[in-house]
Amino acid sequence: MREIRHLLLLACTLASAACQQPASHQSGAGDDWPSPGGDAGKSHFSRLQEIAPDNVARIGLAWSADLPGQRGMEATPVVVDGVLYVSGQAGYVGAFDAASGKPLWEFTPEIRPEAYRTACCDTVNRGVALADGVVYVAALDGILYALDAGSGEVLWQADTIEQGAGGLVSTGAPEVAGDVVVIGNSGAEYGTRGYVSAYDRKSGDLRWRFHVVPRDPALGPQDHPDLEAALATWPKDTLWDMGGGGAPWDAIAYDSETGLVLVGTGNGGPYYRAARSPGGGDNLYLSSIVALDPETGRVAWHYQEVPGDSWDYTATQPMVLADLDIDGETTPVIIHAPKNGFLYLIDRRSGRLLDAHRLVRTNWADSIDIETGRPNLTPASSDYSQGPKIVFPATVGARNWQAGAFDPDSGIYFAPVVDMGNLMIAQPGPYEHRDRALNLFASVLFTAELENILPGLPPAAREEVEKLPEMDEVRKAPWISELRAIDVVTGQTVWSQPMEGWQDRGGVLATASGLVVQGNLAGALRFFDAGSGKLLRAVQTGRSIMAAPMTYSVDGVQYIALTTGWGGGGWPYVPAYSAAYRYGNANKLLVFRLDGKPVPMPEPLPPLEVTPDVGPRESWETPAAIAQGEGLFMANCGICHANHPRSTAPDLTRLMPGVQNAFSAIVSGGLLETRGMPAWGDLLSEDEVRAIQAYLRDLQRRNRQRDLQLQAEGLPLDRQSTGMTLAK
Repeated sequence: MREIRHLLLLACTLASAACQQPASHQSGAGDDWPSPGGDAGKSHFSRLQEIAPDNVARIGLAWSADLPGQRGMEATPVVVDGVLYVSGQAGYVGAFDAASGKPLWEFTPEIRPEAYRTACCDTVNRGVALADGVVYVAALDGILYALDAGSGEVLWQADTIEQGAGGLVSTGAPEVAGDVVVIGNSGAEYGTRGYVSAYDRKSGDLRWRFHVVPRDPALGPQDHPDLEAALATWPKDTLWDMGGGGAPWDAIAYDSETGLVLVGTGNGGPYYRAARSPGGGDNLYLSSIVALDPETGRVAWHYQEVPGDSWDYTATQPMVLADLDIDGETTPVIIHAPKNGFLYLIDRRSGRLLDAHRLVRTNWADSIDIETGRPNLTPASSDYSQGPKIVFPATVGARNWQAGAFDPDSGIYFAPVVDMGNLMIAQPGPYEHRDRALNLFASVLFTAELENILPGLPPAAREEVEKLPEMDEVRKAPWISELRAIDVVTGQTVWSQPMEGWQDRGGVLATASGLVVQGNLAGALRFFDAGSGKLLRAVQTGRSIMAAPMTYSVDGVQYIALTTGWGGGGWPYVPAYSAAYRYGNANKLLVFRLDGKPVPMPEPLPPLEVTPDVGPRESWETPAAIAQGEGLFMANCGICHANHPRSTAPDLTRLMPGVQNAFSAIVSGGLLETRGMPAWGDLLSEDEVRAIQAYLRDLQRRNRQRDLQLQAEGLPLDRQSTGMTLAK
């Protein structure tokens, strides 16, 4: 039956978008786009057909708007009744006339400075929820706001961060579920215990809260009845003060058919189970989809995709709710392609696994047992507690927050997929919890950068890594990044298109007219034929695109809208092929239509200049201080500061004398807190701050020498680095 259905779907896809399944399978957005996912199933699929494969040559700019900030833009706009709402940096919201672009109102929250220290993956926001004339948005510091959709006036606000919760922030979109609005948080790497909360839509009162991880049993009974059973999966030797992680930072979906809220939960903290809970265990509810009753917060069912997660394999990636014909029966399913490299079909009534297909190289598990739902683990390849391992896929995931699109007519899922691994190295204990700081206790190095990183490893470690059997595979294909069309029932790739690099994985829109629309980091908004994958048009915008486009119609005119701006995980490491690297990263909203105007291109950034002279070496800049400072910088600062002049964070190796003199006041005292640089005086001593400065000054001298040499040889002054290391 499945093979026959696959042939029928493939024939439909290749022949015409008009070939449809029965009406019960229909979904997709219409004139409005009322949620970031478009429709109730979050399919990122539109029924609009004015813009089609045969007229994309006429696509042009209808209007645009500048948005605040120069950081990552991950939100897909929402349109209802001719008004477009878009969220941006740290929870900013702007409302515009969707046809003309006229600004109607904007809201900019005040952010508590400490939130910037634990926003591991940029100050992004993934969208708003809209219901009954109210816009809901979660600001970076965890304040949930209810705004009047007509004026932007704050109706109520609620602090979603528990007292003493440590490094939690909010970056995801809220979800309206009946008479509550549900929001999660991020911060599993910062010694936290993640949770999801539900607030009364009208009053903002907390209705219930579900923690993903049990609390220390020494504190007494669990704070949620369904955590008592989960406690059995966490052994007594668990490092309870580390929180356990599990932060549900993105995927939340309300299924009106079953009346359940579906929550994708996060990774373990610290990363590997041998440190987090040495006695083993599945560690519920990490890396799971948990179905909750929106009235009570009680668990209806759960499905754990990665028991005992050790690899940052979150289940927080976007879900699609759909009805599929499986073995002749119409079945309500969750289509889920998370970080771990598999595509799952899960019965959303019960949580029963229906099927799972491998999308990329995976050596943490070689398959999923359909009967039990459990992965068939391969510890010999992936247990890095006893030595370095190359683990596939990487922590950035085969899939991540970038939305895929599902066409219910053809059964095809269009999504960016990255096939890449990590070199993972565990830090030996003892493990000491640091509040509001990274608590990974592991180093994570992407295989895309491994050949550049290996020479810098100690000889013994380099020799050990070189002997790993996966090195041949890494050298053969360190990464593969593609836009794919995937049959969700068979898991087969119908077509694929290469992408610019492993960081390039923009979200996707699909339409009933037979288009797939995706932006890339190089600045091109690309239009593909949904059936064949043929590239039909690429509109150069001069701006890096990560978020999924959307489409809507006003007075019979169809528009396509998207936000632009490079960022997210690894945000300071701006890829050299990106528009952000060439033109800068000013955030923008772009809206297109047929017969629009050409897109004005931004001015290129000026050529790089020689690194400033840092001056003579001071007495405190000893070799020991420099070595200490390098370790401290990598553990605390490197996640934000790439130390390259094209970085979206300040290059700390190009500091002028005035900033050098104020270095301690900035780092320890929070002199620049209002500009997003939090104080670190509670974590770093003055001697440690001075050691970091000694390392940076030494690096600045070396960079200046290299710049002068390149200048003398007539070469460009470019020492760009695209890799990212998370280390503790």
